Amino acid sequence: MEQREDWEPKIVGFLCKWCSYAGADLAGTSRRKYPANIGIIKVPCSGRVDPLFILKALRLGFDGVLVSGCHPGECHYLTGNYRARRKFAITKKFLEYLGVDPRRLQGSWVSASEGDKFAHVVTEMTKQLKEIGANRLFADDK
Repeated sequence: MEQREDWEPKIVGFLCKWCSYAGADLAGTSRRKYPANIGIIKVPCSGRVDPLFILKALRLGFDGVLVSGCHPGECHYLTGNYRARRKFAITKKFLEYLGVDPRRLQGSWVSASEGDKFAHVVTEMTKQLKEIGANRLFADDK
């Protein structure tokens, strides 16, 4: 199946409310340009993102999932981002096992003062997903 030229990837972002969400907010209030391809879900901590949320997002047709939290060592819940990092590595391996390109799942550490970094992460992820193409793993189910 050929991809339309005007196709744009859909991304869901699970952002830690303490750092990454504030970084995204700073990017917006600072009028940093980044693709509008991302829908943001604010979570208490990146460590609270269940791998099933990621699978569900891909199952629903999102082309990519971004999980973003505080920098390691700066978590408001002390070790949440370390748990997120471990879950992230395991989930990428599981996606690969399922036949999903693991690049569809991205992780980043963005602090509240890094609006530019957030814009860069979304821009790069959008570019990468355009190269990979649309998520067709569950296309027959619809």
